[in-house]
Amino acid sequence: MIAALDGKAPPRLLLHGCCAPCSSYVLEYLARYFEITLYYYNPNISPRAEYEKRLGEVRRLVSELPLVHPVTVVDGPWDHAAFLDVSRGLEEEPEGGKRCLKCYELRLRAAATVAKEGDYDFFATTLSISPHKRADKLNEIGERVGREIGVRHLPADFKKKGGYARSIELSRELGLYRQDYCGCAFSRHQKHGEE
Repeated sequence: MIAALDGKAPPRLLLHGCCAPCSSYVLEYLARYFEITLYYYNPNISPRAEYEKRLGEVRRLVSELPLVHPVTVVDGPWDHAAFLDVSRGLEEEPEGGKRCLKCYELRLRAAATVAKEGDYDFFATTLSISPHKRADKLNEIGERVGREIGVRHLPADFKKKGGYARSIELSRELGLYRQDYCGCAFSRHQKHGEE
């Protein structure tokens, strides 16, 4: 899709961003081709202090990372109840299971809705950079949600071609806060045994 861009004015991309480390390489790469709004919508993240910490790091990343085209950060609502609703009955699912698929859809649907309302050319997510996230499922959900809402999804697997390694490198260079769980209380419990 990127190769097919006409090279004139950059198209507008609404990019769902989950955290600074995952956003780092994705922004470095995509800002060469798109005018980007990074949409921070992550109602799965808890507690609220963790959500705010990650948002602060996203803002710092965007202010410090040299980018070809400027990036704007927009924070969506922290609607933790929406995440709990889609997770009901799936609390014991392992990371990457059915609960995560519901969470991906919740966030991609919100991003697609904002993209449609803002008349963006495309929407996408940084989530596929993680080796713990299945790009095939993210792209499948993104394509379906995009068709339903009426906005083009930009499919990707950002972990490939050294993308994940570059995100680690950028995280080190910029001293980014790098969490060790996806953000939800269920993954934190599975990782640390905490409630």
